[in-house]
Amino acid sequence: MITFMRWLAIPITTAIATANVSPALSQMITVSPTSAPVQVNGKSGGTQQDTSCAGFIAPAPNHTVQVVEDGDFRFSVQGTGQIALLIRSSTGQRFCVPADNFSQGKVEIPGRWRKGIYSVFIGDRANESHAYTLTISRN
Repeated sequence: MITFMRWLAIPITTAIATANVSPALSQMITVSPTSAPVQVNGKSGGTQQDTSCAGFIAPAPNHTVQVVEDGDFRFSVQGTGQIALLIRSSTGQRFCVPADNFSQGKVEIPGRWRKGIYSVFIGDRANESHAYTLTISRN
């Protein structure tokens, strides 16, 4: 019986250790008004529900973007499913645009972006997960 308990302890300890692993932080993407367009891929959706417009998002940002100088940029996401693009600034501003029936899986947020750090979430309003491509370019 004691041997059985020791063998049982190993899988339980492993399960507890892996259950507490937090998601990896996203890699920093740096952009400036003179930057070439940046393109990254990922999977939409997540376990946390965003009630504003993004549907289900990951607990941590899919991408973190550092704007090193004020400039005109376009954040563009192309994917399938019911994707939504949610951008949160370090000052608390939120920008969110969901795909609709006419966008054919493309969502864009163009504008004048101030110097700072932005958290980018690619949500899915149907609580699914789909591949996407995020492009950040000069506007």
